[in-house]
Amino acid sequence: MSSLKDRLRADLTTAMKARDEVRSSTLRMILTAITNAEVAGKTAKELSDDDIIGVLSTEAKKRREAAAAFREGGRDEMAAKESAEAAVIADYLPAQLSEGEITELVTAAIAQVGAAGEGMRAMGKVMGVVTPQTKGRADGAAVAAEVRRQLGA
Repeated sequence: MSSLKDRLRADLTTAMKARDEVRSSTLRMILTAITNAEVAGKTAKELSDDDIIGVLSTEAKKRREAAAAFREGGRDEMAAKESAEAAVIADYLPAQLSEGEITELVTAAIAQVGAAGEGMRAMGKVMGVVTPQTKGRADGAAVAAEVRRQLGA
């Protein structure tokens, strides 16, 4: 049994007792997404904490993108709801990396794979090294953009 999943369930009970609608509905949605991920595929499986962090990252990204889309469309109340859900999800994600930390990880990865001067051909190799280090702690698009910048694309 996953300790993160247990924590999510316990926090859902607490939020329901406190009548915290945003938190309880967000936690229900997260637990549903986790259950869906567990039963996806041919055989049902129990997700590890790392797998659950992956689900949380995906859900948080969906909320950020939806909030931005609602803001652009002038639907501020919907944007606020999505942002509030993203904030609840962020409580369960590892601390996010700063731009400086991402830059350092990418620089180290380029040195590790010997990709300096190879340009964009090395993108896959570098991303292969950096992605596991940043999973759940940084937006993949931001990491990819930094890799492209350092590879000189």
